[in-house]
Amino acid sequence: MAMEQKESKSNLIADYYSQHYDELMTYVSSHLQHADESEDIVQNIFVRLLQMDKMITPVTLPCLVFTIAKNLIRDYWRHYYYLEEHEHVLTKGDFSKLKSEDTESIYSVKEINEFLERGIARLCDKQRKIYRLNVYDGMKVSEIAIKLDVTYKHVEHRLGAARKEMRKYMRRMLA
Repeated sequence: MAMEQKESKSNLIADYYSQHYDELMTYVSSHLQHADESEDIVQNIFVRLLQMDKMITPVTLPCLVFTIAKNLIRDYWRHYYYLEEHEHVLTKGDFSKLKSEDTESIYSVKEINEFLERGIARLCDKQRKIYRLNVYDGMKVSEIAIKLDVTYKHVEHRLGAARKEMRKYMRRMLA
């Protein structure tokens, strides 16, 4: 019985796919810039439908298809803008337009590490120790608390204060 339902569900989805593929491609393409991405999204819609455990009927299928399409389009744009934002942060403009006297404004890794070490040196002993364990050793708050034999909240508070102080210091130094 369950096998028959799965097979009928697959047949229903396959029929819908063959009948409405062009319509769905038009809908998705109208919301995206590239045909390749539109085709990928349309394929993903039907893959998701086939993987669904919920009951799908001829009445619910069209609504489900367009809901999944809408959600995948939103996911695409959310990811696109996330990449754009981070690409912008990483590049900070076209470096080829810089003049030779402007190159001093770009900090070397060595200079940034020096700023970082000076900032860490400004922290109180407890904050410095916790901050170093977190940043350099990659330890989690719970691991630091166990290692230093202090409460989780204590480490959390000290680390938060240290991060706040370091952000403020680095902002000032890199401005």
